[in-house]
Amino acid sequence: MQNEKVVIITGGSSGIGRAAALRFASRGDKVLITGRRAGPVEQTIAEHKNIMGLVADSSSAEDARRTIAEAVDRWGRVDALVNNAGAGAILPLSDVSPNRIVDIFSVNVLGPSLLASTALPHLKATQGVIINISSTYGHRPAAGLSHYAASKAALEHLTRCWALELAPLGIKVNAIAAGPTESGALTGMMGLSAEQAEAVKQEERGKIPLARRGDPDEIADWIVQFASPASRWVTGQVLAVDGGLGLI
Repeated sequence: MQNEKVVIITGGSSGIGRAAALRFASRGDKVLITGRRAGPVEQTIAEHKNIMGLVADSSSAEDARRTIAEAVDRWGRVDALVNNAGAGAILPLSDVSPNRIVDIFSVNVLGPSLLASTALPHLKATQGVIINISSTYGHRPAAGLSHYAASKAALEHLTRCWALELAPLGIKVNAIAAGPTESGALTGMMGLSAEQAEAVKQEERGKIPLARRGDPDEIADWIVQFASPASRWVTGQVLAVDGGLGLI
């Protein structure tokens, strides 16, 4: 059995995706990360010789094909697809617009679907794994996050449906519902100012039973676990890694 894996991680140049890329690479796996901005992708590539990168939009059908082809052309196989790229916004119902809703669902639902479909024959060949990165808010409601939360709920249900559909092929499909994490998402993906982000962080710390926000490495540990032989009899699961936030 080949120990070295080929892993594709979308949104792999920052936060949880970057932490996972470095964790896989340090184990000797070959990692292809994607991201929309060349600078962060190049910075992450420079951190480990086993990481390669591609500037790509995961919600683009052409970029999905290009991403899978890059991994296969370079290393000849795909063992794990980590759908980590995400989009979101604090978006009250009174402020919604068609474009903002489409943007969120394009990245969080369409993107993983396109990549998983394109990777399917290669994952079948390796009896590989798909790991979707969801959120506590995929199953916990929150005011102002309805469309982000709905997109993550959809991703969690895709996870369960794909697990049933792909089990006869030997492909495992699981998800991690990550809680609030020190990943820069509040000022990046959510578009908050530094002051607004700090206020949200303080509020979250007060709600999380373990009284702190998570570290990207704490999510990356479980991503690596789901891709390991120890999880070969686990599929269709959504694991909450959120300091207990989903319990309240």
